[in-house]
Amino acid sequence: MIWNSTCLLIFNPDLWHHQPGGKCAEKFATEPFHLTNAGFIPGCRIIGVSLDDIDADAFRTIARDSLDKFLTRKFSQSEWEAFAASLDYVPLAAGANALKEAVDRAEEALGAETRRVHYLSVPPSAALLAVQLLAQAELTERSRIIMEKPFGTDLASAVALNKKLHEVFDEKQIFRIDHFLGKEPAQNILAFRFANGLFEPIWNRNFIDHVQIDVPETLGLSTRAAFYETTGAYRDMVVTHLFQILAFMAMEPPTALEPAPISEEKNKVFRSMLPIEPRDVVRGQYIGYRNEPGVDPESDTDTFIALKCAIDNWRWAGVPFYLRTGKRMAEGQRIISIAFREPPKSMFPAGSGVGAQGPDHLTFDLADASKVSLSFYGKRPGPGFRLDKLSLQFAMSETGLIGEVLEAYERLILDAMRGDHTLFTTAEGIERLWEVSQPLLDNPPPVRLYDQGGWGPKSIHQLIAPHAWRLPFERAWRDAAKG
Repeated sequence: MIWNSTCLLIFNPDLWHHQPGGKCAEKFATEPFHLTNAGFIPGCRIIGVSLDDIDADAFRTIARDSLDKFLTRKFSQSEWEAFAASLDYVPLAAGANALKEAVDRAEEALGAETRRVHYLSVPPSAALLAVQLLAQAELTERSRIIMEKPFGTDLASAVALNKKLHEVFDEKQIFRIDHFLGKEPAQNILAFRFANGLFEPIWNRNFIDHVQIDVPETLGLSTRAAFYETTGAYRDMVVTHLFQILAFMAMEPPTALEPAPISEEKNKVFRSMLPIEPRDVVRGQYIGYRNEPGVDPESDTDTFIALKCAIDNWRWAGVPFYLRTGKRMAEGQRIISIAFREPPKSMFPAGSGVGAQGPDHLTFDLADASKVSLSFYGKRPGPGFRLDKLSLQFAMSETGLIGEVLEAYERLILDAMRGDHTLFTTAEGIERLWEVSQPLLDNPPPVRLYDQGGWGPKSIHQLIAPHAWRLPFERAWRDAAKG
């Protein structure tokens, strides 16, 4: 059941730029608009809060600009007018009492059985101030709070933040958002593993040689220099995104497809992770980063990170997990690549081609239009016995259901309204990840420079040897539009 909801959007005063640690605030209206317009939320009122001294009409104007610029779905004027009527705004300077009055008005209009969702699109340094405001306004009851990443910057800050949060909100009220887990392809990993009898029996150290999670980005800093200088690629991407994807890929079967069992299995993965050793990490910085506005000319901040980590349990002992992400790289991709062990002996003659193109791979493309590929050796037609690398591929666009895919933030906001923690991390999980990260944070290796538009520092090849990085792909994904 979805109750009528009052959604309190608290955002950074630097309104219409990419937010520190969070989503693009320019797009703030697109998710609630589609959720209400599509009928997922029967009734909703949205109250914006920031330092900007504007009124509700100005807030509506900004919301309309957001929809016109970013919403990919078509909408009518009447649909916009209905949504605009649900918007209100309270400047932060008006204080807690004014905020409480605005929420009371909204809930009176909605009627009985309302719930409150507080969305904090603010930098980590402002999160507790926003929480204190909600407490002063007496808006913590019947509420859930969505927190943007990063959740702390190390173990001590994460523990302190959780402690302060728990003085105001129960853990069950807190939703630490990670848009990677809101994507259909990430959730499809669970379906792929646990709904098919073919793959789960081989999903272990006996059949899998190594795993790569590769998320290069072509984007630079935009307006995030101040945030990025204190964060870097590891804190910004690995702890909050890549480790969460790793947990979905490596977790044991949950007792039920429900939030508590899934969270527990993810946390078991985190408990089994060995500490990240600096010798297993390559930190990089793209050439020209230090010339960016707001960046220290002698900055040691990593804009690139590649690392090897291990899960020390019965399923994964001895299987290395290689993670890579960075800014200003050659391509923007989100790939999980699973390399299977090769046969112990080959009966094929020399020159047949077997083994020439590496092991078989199962590859998940985590882009919104998800794809899955399974590569294997097959015989080339004709006389003799020549082998080629072939692949079976699936693309979501081939199903005709691509239009039904919810965007990541839409899915996660809806889940938070429903109280579904499946795709959100827990206090225990995030603290454990900072704990295993502490050796790296205490003794980071020096950053190595890399060219913009490349794949990172050359030392990444030594990190993964004798294997090779799967990106760039030698074989392109099939174009589903061409068949």
